[in-house]
Amino acid sequence: MKINGALILVATLVSSTTVLAQQASKVPVRTAAVQQQDMQVWIRGIGRVKPLQSVEIRPQLDGLLQEILVNEGQMVRKGELLAVLDDRAIKAALEQAKAQQGVIKAQLDSARLDLQRYINLGKTQAVSQQVLDQQKALVQQQEAQLRSVEAAIQAQQVQLSYTRIMSPVTGQVGIRNVDAGNYVRSSDSSGLFSVVQLDPISVEMALPQSRLPQLQQLMQQTRQQQQVPVQAFMQDGAEVLAQGVLQVVDNKVAAGTGTIRVKADFANPDHKLWPEQTVVVALQQEKLASALTLPATAVVQGPEGPYVWLNDQGKAKTQPVQVLLQQQELVVISGVQLGQQVVVDGQNRLKPGAELAVTAEPRLAASKEPKP
Repeated sequence: MKINGALILVATLVSSTTVLAQQASKVPVRTAAVQQQDMQVWIRGIGRVKPLQSVEIRPQLDGLLQEILVNEGQMVRKGELLAVLDDRAIKAALEQAKAQQGVIKAQLDSARLDLQRYINLGKTQAVSQQVLDQQKALVQQQEAQLRSVEAAIQAQQVQLSYTRIMSPVTGQVGIRNVDAGNYVRSSDSSGLFSVVQLDPISVEMALPQSRLPQLQQLMQQTRQQQQVPVQAFMQDGAEVLAQGVLQVVDNKVAAGTGTIRVKADFANPDHKLWPEQTVVVALQQEKLASALTLPATAVVQGPEGPYVWLNDQGKAKTQPVQVLLQQQELVVISGVQLGQQVVVDGQNRLKPGAELAVTAEPRLAASKEPKP
């Protein structure tokens, strides 16, 4: 019995050693299943935020800056009064022109009455034709003088309007360059301050001319009233700052850089986009329906092209694939089937036919819509 027990113990030890050896020979890997989902294809580039309207507020006449009625950084509406220039000299000139207008009107009325009398007397030849012609010329002369004075009045009224500087746009006031009390000129190199529209706002980016066919297709969609989504980010991988739509693709390629300008408009109520800010821009090119996706780490670049390692009933097997699209951590591929288990970590230790020890599968980003 002792001999039999010893034999059983030896057999058990041999069996355990064999199992441990078999387990040690397996290659530990992590796998992921090929999934199917709709994928959005994005064209990415670096863009610069541009206000739809940016106005440098300048005086249109020379004069004393009496008052600035807005503060730096204040939001103003179109037509709001921003600043006032000294208008006393212009008002005096306007009143003088109006007085001259009254004198000429009185003279013209008198000349017209005399002309009517001469016309009536001319019917009985009580006055000569020469006197009648002279009176007609006098009336015409005074009518011309009246038109000249009225034009001068209109000019003075325009000048008077320039003394009250109104905001031409709705936007934010910038830092002022001149304080009230200074004498300003229309020829000054710098204006009083600027007013910049912040909402809505636009972003411009330059894309290589190789993208022109796709851009032309997107512009065709906009002409058909189909909005093309655009997203703006502070940097790659960051959260979306704002979402907008494609507005226009430029009508020419820049000869010096070989790029074409693209402009998109964004609603910007919270002012996350700021004029002249540099942002990452993603322009939606198309949507791939029911695409086969894998984590990007699953694809290995070989001498004959990309391939993946499959978990074929517990053994490693290579499978050539074609990468159709890469969107950050995901790739769209062909050459595999839905549900197949693909190695995503540990490929460098694999050989065809190697036995696999699969650890916990990673959670795929494919479970949610990937960032562009």
